Amino acid sequence: MNWKRKTGKEKLDIREKDNVIWLEFPSLAETGMVRHGFSTRMGGVSEGIFASMNFTFTRGDNPDHVMENYQRMASVLGVDVNRMVLSWQTHTTNVRRVTGEDAGKGLFRERDYRDVDGLITDVPGLTLVTFYADCVPLYLLDPVHRAIGLSHSGWRGTVNRMGQVTLDAMKKAYVTKAEDVIACIGPSICQDCFEVGEEVAEAFAEVLDPKYLPQLYYRKDNGKYQLDLWLANEILFREAGVKPEKIHITDICTHCNPKLLFSHRTAGNERGNLAAFLCLNDEKPYRREEIRNENYGNRLQREREIHFGGVFG
Repeated sequence: MNWKRKTGKEKLDIREKDNVIWLEFPSLAETGMVRHGFSTRMGGVSEGIFASMNFTFTRGDNPDHVMENYQRMASVLGVDVNRMVLSWQTHTTNVRRVTGEDAGKGLFRERDYRDVDGLITDVPGLTLVTFYADCVPLYLLDPVHRAIGLSHSGWRGTVNRMGQVTLDAMKKAYVTKAEDVIACIGPSICQDCFEVGEEVAEAFAEVLDPKYLPQLYYRKDNGKYQLDLWLANEILFREAGVKPEKIHITDICTHCNPKLLFSHRTAGNERGNLAAFLCLNDEKPYRREEIRNENYGNRLQREREIHFGGVFG
């Protein structure tokens, strides 16, 4: 596989187990406190435009295939698929505190919430799940109070300070202090690929200090702008009190890698969804040696048919 990476950012690890391939932040994995990952298109059973590791039920994929993809990801991450909790994203800045009562919602149980783009919890073993195809995943870990947050932040979420909103929710729920938090800005569309109109550029100009604007975007001859969502989220994390050395930015763009990652800018609605996963560890330590880089050329050795009940989101 030929990954295109951006220079000057944190080099994400490419992990493979049982032919499932996903991305991982070294800065999170090295804490030993969480299991996490960002999916790729590889290692699932979905077909056609959803090939092969699709995590959305809402675009017409075979529900059994999607559920098998969840099973496979749960297996390689070492988490319980029955304790996953799914967001219901509509580009809001609404954040939901997740408890044990929410286990399985979105997969095996109907969600009794909607318009939720961020999830937080301090319950070990619950896996937060959010969805992407160019927008920015924000991973948050409070190692002091043992709490986590996972939020979806497109340009609307970013301009409305989704990172700070998530931190504020964690502060209210778990007494989290921003200076303690490890914040990771995950795989998403890079500045070179993200062309926006003047109204979007103006929206950011209204909420950010003018000193940042020359780096944040530049105007092209066609009147459009190239916007850096990674930098915008970094700035907002700093303003919220996260220490610069604890902010980690992906080196992988979804649009630059359309054969490896789903991208809305590339395929429009004819695609599947990627997913971010974040789970606070319980007593069992995270054994990184269990996750090995293997030969990406191996074909899947087994296919299983699994039938699940539940309400699909």
